[in-house]
Amino acid sequence: MQSASATASAGSGAAPAPSPTAPAPAPAPRALDQAQNRPVSELSAARRVVAITIDDGPDPRYTPAVLALLRQYGIRATFFVIGQNAAEYPSLIRAIADGGHHLANHTWSHPELRRLPEAAVRTELQRTSELLEKATGRATTWFRAPGGDWSPVAMKVCSELGLRPMSWSVDPLDWARPGTAAITSRVLGGVRPGAIVLNHDGGGDRSQTVAALRAYLPALIEKGYAFTAPP
Repeated sequence: MQSASATASAGSGAAPAPSPTAPAPAPAPRALDQAQNRPVSELSAARRVVAITIDDGPDPRYTPAVLALLRQYGIRATFFVIGQNAAEYPSLIRAIADGGHHLANHTWSHPELRRLPEAAVRTELQRTSELLEKATGRATTWFRAPGGDWSPVAMKVCSELGLRPMSWSVDPLDWARPGTAAITSRVLGGVRPGAIVLNHDGGGDRSQTVAALRAYLPALIEKGYAFTAPP
């Protein structure tokens, strides 16, 4: 026997509630046009801005220290992360995103892309983008080739995946650990309006990079520079 509420509902003539539907699949990335598929090595010089970029992390030793410095000075940066590291340290990916920084693709395993067939290059980029999009809910828009080695195949694949290539204009060679003073001097001597500065928070001992950031960030602010993370 039906309950009173069920009988009332059945006799009301109301249309049955629609059944839940599966979420629509994410749209396929739009391939870049020729102008967008050129590595960006500097921003517009019309404004006194600098883009700080951080490669090869996240790393549990150095990424938190870099994030603390950026937070201290109110700076947004772009982190070009390696997919394997992102998968190992998801809490650091969340910390980067929660800090308002831009997460970008630096391949899954940091290989020499020109030595790989196209299918393997695609896997390196696509796997990393998918992980970052799942972690943040946002599409990945920028890609940096390991070592800045923009092979024709890498350019073709990143274009098809809708990833814009970003290079740099100031390289202090911090990965080689030349000393904090050398890193700081190279950055301060090389920065111009629109500069993109390369730093590393992963791939080895990055204590010199952290110390150099501690020295040159306030110096750039004193020189009147603002900071940006390209969208």
